[in-house]
This record gives sequence, C-alpha cells and structure tokens, in this order.
Amino acid sequence: MKAALHRAAVLLLVAVTCVLGLPAPHAAATPAVRYTNPIAEQRADPHIVKHTDGFYYFTATVPEYDRIVLRRATTIQGLASAPETVIWRKHSSGEMGAHIWAPEIHFINGKWYVYFAAGRSDDIWRIRMYVLETSSANPLTGTWTERGRITTPWDTFALDASTFAHNGVRYLTWAQQEPGIATNSNLYIARMGANPWTITGPVTRLTVPALAWETRGYKVAEGPAVLQRNGKIFLTYSASATDANYCLGMLTAPASADPLNAASWTKSPTPVFSSSAATGQYGPGHNSFTVSEDGQSDVMVYHDRNYRDISGDPLNDPNRRTRVQKVYYKADGTPDFGIPVPDGATPVRLRSYNAADRFVRHWEYRAKLEAAVSPLADSQFKVVPGLAGGGTVSLESTNFPGYHLRHRNSELWVERNDGTALFRGDASFSQRAGLAAGSAVSFESANLPGRYIRHVNGLLHVQAVTDAQGRADATFVLE
Repeated sequence: MKAALHRAAVLLLVAVTCVLGLPAPHAAATPAVRYTNPIAEQRADPHIVKHTDGFYYFTATVPEYDRIVLRRATTIQGLASAPETVIWRKHSSGEMGAHIWAPEIHFINGKWYVYFAAGRSDDIWRIRMYVLETSSANPLTGTWTERGRITTPWDTFALDASTFAHNGVRYLTWAQQEPGIATNSNLYIARMGANPWTITGPVTRLTVPALAWETRGYKVAEGPAVLQRNGKIFLTYSASATDANYCLGMLTAPASADPLNAASWTKSPTPVFSSSAATGQYGPGHNSFTVSEDGQSDVMVYHDRNYRDISGDPLNDPNRRTRVQKVYYKADGTPDFGIPVPDGATPVRLRSYNAADRFVRHWEYRAKLEAAVSPLADSQFKVVPGLAGGGTVSLESTNFPGYHLRHRNSELWVERNDGTALFRGDASFSQRAGLAAGSAVSFESANLPGRYIRHVNGLLHVQAVTDAQGRADATFVLE
C-alpha cells in the first residue's frame, strides 16, 4: 500500500509541476531483492519467518520424514549455508511415529511454536496436526515441549496447520478431509482459543478443490499461507498431486470482512503459480511468505523440482528444493507471483527513472516501456556476467532463457544468443551509477562506448546521451 501511495503521489506531483513549468521529480530508488536459488536442496514445504531478533528462521520437511530441523541466519541467502539443528525426532512407536510433514515455526505471545503433521507408526497415513512449544529465546537451543494434537470437529486426515493474526484475533488455517465430501483435503479456518494449539468456535470450510487444476491426480487443497497487504487478505494454497501438476491457487478477502465467513473469500479461477517448462521448474507449491532484509519487499518461499518426470510415487522422490523470489503487485494491489524463475540469481525489473509506472519489457521481441506488464515475466531479466566479459553484464530474459537484450541498428531487442562475437558485444553493457541519480543504474554499451540504453517514445534504444532529458531517459531503478 505504501508503495502504491508513493507512486500515486509522484505521478500527481509530476502533473502539477509540469503545469507550473517546474522540473518533474523522480521516484526514489529502492534496491532490488536478489537471491540465488535454490536456497536448500531436498527441503520441501519450506517455512521462513523473520523475527525481531534480526534472524530468519527456516524449517522444512526432510525427505526421510523422521525429524524437524531448524536453521537461522541474518539473511535469507545465509540460510543456504547455515548449520541445521534437529529440534525434534519422531516417536519410536505409536502416535507421531511416521510421516513428519510440513513444519511451520511461529512466535506467539513470547514463545516459539512449531506446527507439524504426523502419522502413526502402525498407520502412517493416519495424519493429524500437532504442536511443539519452547520458551527459549533461541529456538535452536531450546527445550521443546509436545503440546499435543490440534483437535478439530472430525478425526480424519488433517495437515498443514498455519496461523495468522488479523485485527487482533488469531486464526488457524489447515487442510482436512471432511466426511461426506469426496476430496483428499479441503481448506478450513477457525479462531484460536486459550492457547496456540486449541481452536474455538465455529469452523469454516473455505474451499473445496473442484476446478480442473485443483484435481489433477488428486483432489487437493492444502498448505494455506496468508499474506496481508493493500487492504486485503490473500490466502495461497497448493492444489493437485505433488508432481508437476502441483500449483498454487489463491483466495482473497477484504481486510474489513470476517475471515470466518466463507462468502468473504473469492477463489482465483486459474492457478496463480504453476510449472514452467521455459524455466525448467516443475510442481511449485506449499509456500510461505517472509520479508526482504530491508523490510521493503515480500518474498515468496516455496519448493519445486527442476525436472518434470518422476519415477514412482512423488512423495518418495527426495528432490524438492526450497526456493525464494520477490512478490510483485498489480495496480489493484493483488500479488503477481509470475512464474518460478530459473535457478541461479533471481531476476530484476528495470523501472524507468522518469516514467515511474513503466518497466522495460519485451513485446514480440522488441524492448519497450510499459505499465502494468502482463505476463510479469516479460519484464523480468537476470543480470548475468557479460557475454563479452571484461566486467560487463548482460540482461537475460526470464521466460526466454538464452535470450538477451541486445542492440541492433540502435534498437534494443530480445534475441537468442547465436554465439557470435558481434552478438556478445551487442548484448553486453557496463553497469554504471545512474546518469540522473547515483542510487539508480545506467547501462553503457560495451561495443559502442558513450551510448546507453534509453527510452525514446516508449521504445528502447542504445544512443548517446547529451542532455538532462537523455540522462533521465537512460536511468533505471532495479526492482
């Protein structure tokens, strides 16, 4: 909401100052959120939370399904190399003796809680939800107490407990198989009672998987995760089988509405995040949300695989990896998750410095400026080592890997790298401090020194910059 208001204010001020004949102001630059994926191999159902102590805490399902692990680091990227601590192991027999799934860690009323699902040693599919508690400031070194099972109206398959607070009220959301409904799991919500492992009052069924993309392989709605932004509550969830069909749907409710009223929620008609053959990412799902280190950006955390075909039961395939990428927002405040980005450095968007609502995108391979880009990935580029070397950079398309921004007859296009020296030179740039603002960036052509990427009448060119207008046109904010 703050970002949207800021941009609106900038545009209004631009209009006013133009009428008065004054120089137009520019949007402030904010550093791009960049990480390197994957964050963790063989870690599924990831949950990352940033705490007030300055640490990120990370837990996830291990492929052995036999323990709960925890890491912490002062940065999201730091979690990739942070030591891992086993904070709890499955029981040797009976309840909580098998299928230890999808742990989440939450800090509530001065204590740490881990929500997880578990089966029995004598019936591994008798999955129910459980809670651990520690009062230690550092949950990696604390003593964990089993607070037992979360009781719901039905003694049936139940998993993926998550919790969030809204307007001073704490809620529990989860997935469960309801008697009389022929699905594997539906989504539910209830208020929490006297403690973080007890629900109270009515239970509301939020959604039943019924659409084609929710019922591939299995009829599944699971893994709820809540993001509260822009006057709305967004609840993402995972659907279909845990292979390449796995994907995310989303429910949306106004922040002013009652979350316990099923009518408050609207379901997305299509997946909001799904497999991408272009980027080589399959079955993205079971996500959570955290915030960037500077607190300015939301970050989606999820798992996927980097191959489509699986031999046997997907649950026996250990190679789901934890990944992260920045959440962007549409003009109406709705999150736009785009596509699962390629492995390696996460991409950025190039926002125009002097047309603050417009981004560099490709359209039929021509590079241009546009607002409200759809699909999002058309405006996402990986900043990679320059094809021409020498400390330069190249800008690689996110949804067309192997295609780079290059200049041809002074025009900027997105084209496939043909391996020639000419292409390498045309697609390489020296990244400079912004010609119009040092906190932003400008890109100088590697083989045409003195010429920069700039926009002219909405199209991108490589041209010489000789005046203040040109300097502004050749300055971009990486987001």
